[in-house]
Amino acid sequence: MSLTFSTSNKPGIPLIPVKKSYLDAWLARLNDAQRAWAESAGFKAAACEVLTLPNQDGSVAMAAVGLGDEKSAHRNRFVISAARAKLPNGIYDLATDQLDVDELEEASLGWLLAGYRFDRYATAPTPMAQLKPPTGIDVKRLESIAAGEALTRDLINTPASDMGPAELETAAQGLAAEFGAGVRVVTGDDLLGENLPMIHAVGRASDRAPRLIDLTWGTSGPSLTLVGKGVCFDTGGLNIKPGASMGLMKKDMGGSAAVLGLARMIMSLNMPIRLRVLIPAVENAINGSAFRPSDILTSRKGLTVEINNTDAEGRLVLADALALADEEKPDLILSMATLTGAARIAVGPDMVPFYATEQGDAAAVMSAAQRVRDPVWQMPFWDAYETMIEPGIADLDNAPKGAFAGSITAALFLRRFVTDTPRYMHFDMYGWQPTSAPARPKGGVGQGARALLEALPELLGL
Repeated sequence: MSLTFSTSNKPGIPLIPVKKSYLDAWLARLNDAQRAWAESAGFKAAACEVLTLPNQDGSVAMAAVGLGDEKSAHRNRFVISAARAKLPNGIYDLATDQLDVDELEEASLGWLLAGYRFDRYATAPTPMAQLKPPTGIDVKRLESIAAGEALTRDLINTPASDMGPAELETAAQGLAAEFGAGVRVVTGDDLLGENLPMIHAVGRASDRAPRLIDLTWGTSGPSLTLVGKGVCFDTGGLNIKPGASMGLMKKDMGGSAAVLGLARMIMSLNMPIRLRVLIPAVENAINGSAFRPSDILTSRKGLTVEINNTDAEGRLVLADALALADEEKPDLILSMATLTGAARIAVGPDMVPFYATEQGDAAAVMSAAQRVRDPVWQMPFWDAYETMIEPGIADLDNAPKGAFAGSITAALFLRRFVTDTPRYMHFDMYGWQPTSAPARPKGGVGQGARALLEALPELLGL
């Protein structure tokens, strides 16, 4: 992987972003031989199109990357980063005269993210073009974001055979050691003694012990608690998933990967906050001790939950972790989870629906998401649907019947466990890039973390 900018002091190869509207003017600036080369190559400045112009000795004199037109600018993110995989090895200087401040930051971050490779099982790294940091960007911030995103992607991409609850704990411990954070872990039957019964119930059928990972960092400033779903593999339990639905379940710990990636960004940037990260890490497996449909579980909060589908387990483990978070009454609680298929049906894989108890918080996140091109969409905590999660035989139903409002009812379920902290937000993420796109190879991907990082100064009054 190559997630940092080049530190070379030597001049780099010019890399010119070219909008379609600027194409004629750019061609006019070339000498006759270069113009003839560009025209014979058919360069039209289409989005992600790359052209290299040679010196007389055959080396690269300069390169151009197409930005397309206004329509493609709205449709595509990180267009300039597409050049990284197409350019010959070398060190490049990005021309910035055609980019505004936000476009320059997006281009620079996209270049770093395009350097990500999941190479844990690969035989050899692939050399990549390098970029000198353009003037006017915050190098440390962008490199910190790229490193946090890479952590999230690595955790999601790792198969469940090598990423169970214990390995997720190891990742948290490694992060804590790097930044001087503390970690406390409650494992196995100790979960019952510490009143975390639903985490225990979901994970008890696996021979990989369930656990609650509790990371803390920072001693002053406003308090932020991140809660991430850590279902390291989800068979569906006794309501077993069909094979086609189980294929991507290594990513069901994507929420925990996202909060660890965000935590890494926060700690790396030394943000003045008191941070807590709670991860209920389990494997939803099947054996004789597995929790059953029609079981009624009592949560840490004291609320009882009727189990109508053991494949709706994520909200159960999150519920105990959220109740624990709520007891401390932080300034803000954020949960992130690969929670519902309904969210994917509603907005697709590229956008994250989220919920907020305070409209001002939602507005801050929406604005930040637009600035950093990390798409999210606000969904409502729709109170009229509260009755859908009340089965009558218990306080709550973990899987209301019918296909209506699945993401909303899951969010309402979680909100029942945050009663003493006024400000709560929940992100129902997908965590997976189904097809490769600029700066986002097929596979695990962080969603919502960059928007949240951008919004934190406003959310926490920093």
